[in-house]
Amino acid sequence: MAEMTYPMDIDSDDKGKSVVVAANPPPAAAAKAIPWVEKYRPQSLDDVAAHRDIVDTIDRLTTENRLPHLLLYGPPGTGKTSTILAVARKLYGSQFHNMILELNASDDRGIDVVRQQIQEFASTQSLSFGFVKSSVKLVLLDEADAMTKEAQFALRRVIEKYTKSTRFALICNHVNKIIPALQSRCTRFRFAPLDAVHVTERLKHVIKAEGLDVQESGLAALVRLSNGDMRKALNILQSTHMASEQITEEAVYLCTGNPLPKDIEQISYWLLNEQFADSFQRINEMKTRKGLAVIDIVREVTMFVFKIKMPSAVRVQLMNDLADIEYRLSFGCNDKLQLGSVIASFTRARSALVAAAT
Repeated sequence: MAEMTYPMDIDSDDKGKSVVVAANPPPAAAAKAIPWVEKYRPQSLDDVAAHRDIVDTIDRLTTENRLPHLLLYGPPGTGKTSTILAVARKLYGSQFHNMILELNASDDRGIDVVRQQIQEFASTQSLSFGFVKSSVKLVLLDEADAMTKEAQFALRRVIEKYTKSTRFALICNHVNKIIPALQSRCTRFRFAPLDAVHVTERLKHVIKAEGLDVQESGLAALVRLSNGDMRKALNILQSTHMASEQITEEAVYLCTGNPLPKDIEQISYWLLNEQFADSFQRINEMKTRKGLAVIDIVREVTMFVFKIKMPSAVRVQLMNDLADIEYRLSFGCNDKLQLGSVIASFTRARSALVAAAT
């Protein structure tokens, strides 16, 4: 007998009226909901924005079926995960999800995962039936520096035992948190922060694809704030687009909460020319009015210090003071006290400049 299906009953104040519930959002709405970081993630090695020397080396090893265990390290947003996923797509094609085990920091990274989940995946025989170029499986451990030391030591033995059937790709930000025994078993590649040229090219591609209205000053602000992090650049671009139809420099800084360059110039002028009380009052008023964080002011002013002509000894002392202030702010120290410390540091530097000039 055929199974009968009935529409869903929904309580409503309007008696006798049918209510239609959409089970799935329309494709256009679903496409808009995808974060641009994932929507524009490189699908092949040719799409990776930078690090062509590393990408070409890995591509050649993949083509020649000589792929070793890999350790990719460097700052976030530089293409480490995208490169490995592109390698996996090249190796396995439509069987991609069956031939790769991907674990990241959101998963449990203890020794039990290594002994059970990873070892179980590595020990099973892969049945590719000729649909993939390589029968060797791939274990991708993203943010491997979050693994415990015990888990890393257990993983070392698993790598040795299943090298014939499985390749391991470790991705991390801090290579010093990976034990030497694991580092020695992998070919290491360092992914440096992306050049401004590569970030600009990729952003222009996304801007054209999405049909955005972006001014040159807005694009320059995106590149400046990303600091070589492509993921951060795309997230800022999407957030600014959601908040403003036209993406300008001011819109980008307003969306991220970072102080504008002109505001930093004004703050630096007050620090170098005004008395302590006046400087404190004006900076604190601007901070409150524009919703700025003291730690962001300190970081931007630190970069501005390099543009000011001053004796090396004065610059060294000032940079040391600002570093200490940023360190204290990272631990949640009082904002007003630390702002006063910033002004005091510049007051001492100004006195040293006057003394050096006389």
